[in-house]
Amino acid sequence: VFLQSACQQLQTFLYRASEKHTEDGLRQVLEEMKALYEQNLPDVNNTKSSGQGDLIPAIKFQHWFLLRNQHCTGAYLYDRLLRIRALRWDYCSVLPSALRLHMSAEEMDWFNGYKKSLATYMRSLAGDQGLDITQDMKPPKSLCIKVRCLKDYGEFEVEDGASVLFKKHSQVFTVLGYFKFCKGVK
Repeated sequence: VFLQSACQQLQTFLYRASEKHTEDGLRQVLEEMKALYEQNLPDVNNTKSSGQGDLIPAIKFQHWFLLRNQHCTGAYLYDRLLRIRALRWDYCSVLPSALRLHMSAEEMDWFNGYKKSLATYMRSLAGDQGLDITQDMKPPKSLCIKVRCLKDYGEFEVEDGASVLFKKHSQVFTVLGYFKFCKGVK
């Protein structure tokens, strides 16, 4: 419980600057970790050389704080990574400048790499056309839709083999997705 509370305090400290990546906050935590390590090292060496165990509780306590800071810093950075990944799905490939200002150069590099990897994956789907998996993130309210033909299209064969005749201004009630890539049908 104490560790969880300490991690929450550290994360709150690091997020204080309106979600901006706080390099200063991370540096402060790393400096604290370095100071704890430097304080702990002579105690460990003295305990090893003298064989006295009276410093062991203090050593364990300082080591526990080192591990706490390491764990909380890792949790903070992982949370930032998940938030940055979610931005790609929320804003597509172009981030608003207000969001870019709140990201470090390393985070922007990671975002751009993730964006490129996702684009490569989407191009590899569905043959030559690719498939944008970032579209239609919410399920449709209905599996069927009304389709209105804007021009004479003629006969159209759908996936299940059925044929549909499209004349200008005709309307058809059909399964969602059959006419996604057709021009002149909306």
